[in-house]
Amino acid sequence: MTAPAFLDALPAQWRKAVTCAFGLVVFTLVFTALMAFTHEMTRERIDAAKAAQQMRLIDEVLPRASYDNKLLEDVVNAGGNSAHVGRIWRARRGGEAVALVFETYADDGYGGRIDLVVGLGADGCLGGVRVAAHHETPGLGDYIDPAKDRDKKSPWVAQFIGVAANLPAERWAVEKDGGDFAYHAGATVSPRAVLRAVGRGANWTNAHLGAIFAAPTGAKIAENGQAE
Repeated sequence: MTAPAFLDALPAQWRKAVTCAFGLVVFTLVFTALMAFTHEMTRERIDAAKAAQQMRLIDEVLPRASYDNKLLEDVVNAGGNSAHVGRIWRARRGGEAVALVFETYADDGYGGRIDLVVGLGADGCLGGVRVAAHHETPGLGDYIDPAKDRDKKSPWVAQFIGVAANLPAERWAVEKDGGDFAYHAGATVSPRAVLRAVGRGANWTNAHLGAIFAAPTGAKIAENGQAE
């Protein structure tokens, strides 16, 4: 692409400046077009990778054989509530409610925020808990993550399976604090944070179970559990 013909009528110093600016504009347009093309070509693969990562976590708290709907598409968003519950995926079988899988987080871990994924059956009992992301001290508080827990036969998070979501708040604590859950000596900050987060999220979600299942796909769930 060449510069416009009117440049010939400009003084030399102006002609040089306009030519440089013209070249920069052309470069920017070409670069932007290439970036847009690359993004479009890779978007499907990126989306598929994100979906696969989500499903790997969900599979650990809810067996795929237990439902027959497209789980990742049957989702509502509860972001902004006091229980810190975020997205909620709804599992159904033959159209009947089976379980919910919800995101929540603890903001008081030893290393900061701990992101969690929790499975909750329609019967009000937990199907499991997994840590999606954390920054807890390696070799100490990171046993909240089964991938880093040295006890592979009975990881710490296995305690959540079958626990009633409506357990009183004071029982969502380690045994040292009078609660129902075991812990590793000398490393209680991380499990305390996880227990409080799971307890808050499980209680809130279970209290609004029916309304969450009845809400339209993609709806935002308010603090009172109703779809907005």
